[in-house]
Amino acid sequence: MVYMAAESTSSMTYLLTGTAGFIGFRVAELLLAAGHRVVGVDNLAPAYDLRIKEWRLAQIKKHPNFTYHHFDISDVDSVTSLFKQQQAAEGRPFAAVINLAARAGVRASIENPAVYVQTNITGTLNLLNACRDFEVKKFILSSTSSLYGEGHPAPYLESLNTERMLSPYAATKKAAEVLCYTYHYLYKIDMTIFRYFTVYGPAGRPDMMPFKFVQRITEGRTIPVFGDGKQSRDFTYVDDIARGTLLGLKPVGYEIVNLGSDEPIILSDAIALMEKLIGKQAVMERLPRHPADVVATWANIDKAKSLLGWKPQVTFEQGIQNTIDWYNANRSWASEINT
Repeated sequence: MVYMAAESTSSMTYLLTGTAGFIGFRVAELLLAAGHRVVGVDNLAPAYDLRIKEWRLAQIKKHPNFTYHHFDISDVDSVTSLFKQQQAAEGRPFAAVINLAARAGVRASIENPAVYVQTNITGTLNLLNACRDFEVKKFILSSTSSLYGEGHPAPYLESLNTERMLSPYAATKKAAEVLCYTYHYLYKIDMTIFRYFTVYGPAGRPDMMPFKFVQRITEGRTIPVFGDGKQSRDFTYVDDIARGTLLGLKPVGYEIVNLGSDEPIILSDAIALMEKLIGKQAVMERLPRHPADVVATWANIDKAKSLLGWKPQVTFEQGIQNTIDWYNANRSWASEINT
């Protein structure tokens, strides 16, 4: 699954930021399974319940080819020190930097935009400068479908205008994308930027709908439904996202690529599916639509197919079933996660 440069089939060492994150820990597992070494960075920011981050981290910490560093990528001295350690240990730079560290979430970014600037912009800049200084040739950035905002024809093409974003979160990710282009242009760093569409699956973010609703329906708690429930999301299973991310290690120059399912799901239909699979009726609390929430997301994934040979493999029903199965297996503590 992991792209290998033609001149080398040996084990490589990758820097993976956000390694305790939802996507990060699955990317780490795939790299480790392919025989590579992973240097992981995560500051374990309390953006949501840390127990789920600690669970993810525990899955990979036991692997002999994984090394964990606890710091914030906005700390330039820590970033520089880590690149120096890699150079001293192996006499070569990281094979690539996979930057999945981010402050995510549309609504939370409205409440505290400064921390989004710190991680998503300053943190990315620190990593790019280190790649320049230590001659790392490949950089992957996680971006977001939130850049598309509203008013575009669907499904969304990567070439659409992304100048009218609806949240500070989207704005900081746009800034990170532009920084990546600048460093590609000036220093010839190969860049793959992924715009992820609503990622879900086992051990997902508890502030997002799939985890929140699976937990609350299972436990008989109220689920919040904003608006009329007719909004739709391009839900994409985490394993598909992780697999696509690693395909982005191939040389591309500078490319922005959507990773989505290309099959949007209406919220009310998603709730009905969860009710069926869990075997319980949802108790809904109807709330006004949030102004930063878009009505729909829908990825055009033609570029991912043609450039990377990627397409999603897991259906929404199977992905939700996997999420429910994981929740039930970990219910003793997952039921207590703050959603």
